[in-house]
Amino acid sequence: MKWKQMNSIKWIVIAVSGTLLVTGCKKNAETSAADAARVRVGYIGLTCEAPIFTAVENGFFKEEGLDISLVKCEWANYKDVLALGGFDVTHHLVMYFLKPIEQGLDVKFTGGIHRGCLRVQAAAKGNIRSVKDLRGKRIGVPGMGTPPFIFANRVLGANGINPGKEVTWLVFPAGELGLALDKGEVDAVADSEPIGSMLVAQGKVRNIADQAADLPYSQEYCCAVIVNGKFLAKNPKAAAAATRALLKAAKWVEANPAAAAKLSVEKKYLASTVEQNAVAISHLRYVPSVSGAETAVKLASAEMKTAGMLSPTTDVEDLARRAFAHLDGVSDEWLESLQVEKVAGGQVPRSWIAREYAKNNRMEVFCGACLVPIK
Repeated sequence: MKWKQMNSIKWIVIAVSGTLLVTGCKKNAETSAADAARVRVGYIGLTCEAPIFTAVENGFFKEEGLDISLVKCEWANYKDVLALGGFDVTHHLVMYFLKPIEQGLDVKFTGGIHRGCLRVQAAAKGNIRSVKDLRGKRIGVPGMGTPPFIFANRVLGANGINPGKEVTWLVFPAGELGLALDKGEVDAVADSEPIGSMLVAQGKVRNIADQAADLPYSQEYCCAVIVNGKFLAKNPKAAAAATRALLKAAKWVEANPAAAAKLSVEKKYLASTVEQNAVAISHLRYVPSVSGAETAVKLASAEMKTAGMLSPTTDVEDLARRAFAHLDGVSDEWLESLQVEKVAGGQVPRSWIAREYAKNNRMEVFCGACLVPIK
């Protein structure tokens, strides 16, 4: 009887242990699955980040099975926070990340978000009519190392002008570039939307190089989805899902710029008015593309090397390969088949654009490519 009791106790212990082990494995598996679905999305609070805000508010991340948390960042440490794993994914400027990637930053581009926001412009009353006329001239920029500065360097280098020796760079607050032209302090400016369009509307400038219209730049993506490399290696499915959510959101923003602007402002992702934000968004082309982003990485790498912004020993093809990652379920074919709704009242009335252009002395629109609020 004693043996039978001991034997029964033995089997009970084994059964309970087995149950606990199975339960523990199941719990760990569920925890791992939950962890894989958690994604931290970085943002600064800029107009061009509308797809991030749209993907959150319209539930596109949730549709992909993701548990999203937003990480508010400062511009000064944005690249470092991404590299160190402070957040996992965002979308941002291709040109701004290529030099750090060249130097070993472990991040990957995975799909193009929008294009067409940068310009080089000369005073309308001056005698500069082509890029070659910029040799020896003074060019105003919103900051050294900003996307307008990098774009201008690329344009100059592609036209045989050494941007480090044959032009003079002068820094002005973004909203004062037009004033610098008026005062004769500069001969040309490098800027981004909406400032570029505003200066044209005011009759202050003529376009010398326009990323939205001039080849080979007109099809180039300024901003692309970018993922922390270690996160991608550990969570490829979550990285692909987050990329799909952002690309879908970009397509939605293109169809509904005013609605996207309203969402961004009313949910307090950025400080602006709906009208101002809508006009800024309407000047960007949110036509997402995977192949387009890959091409942009290659083109920007080659021209940045020509302009002396990358090491002369850098293998451009190798850099482009290291900088871009193709993800499962993220393709141009998928994007072409993707349908988004066009909401009533989601488009920008022409009267809004006219009113914003009329505000010659109040450029208060927040512009993603400028990286800072324009005031």
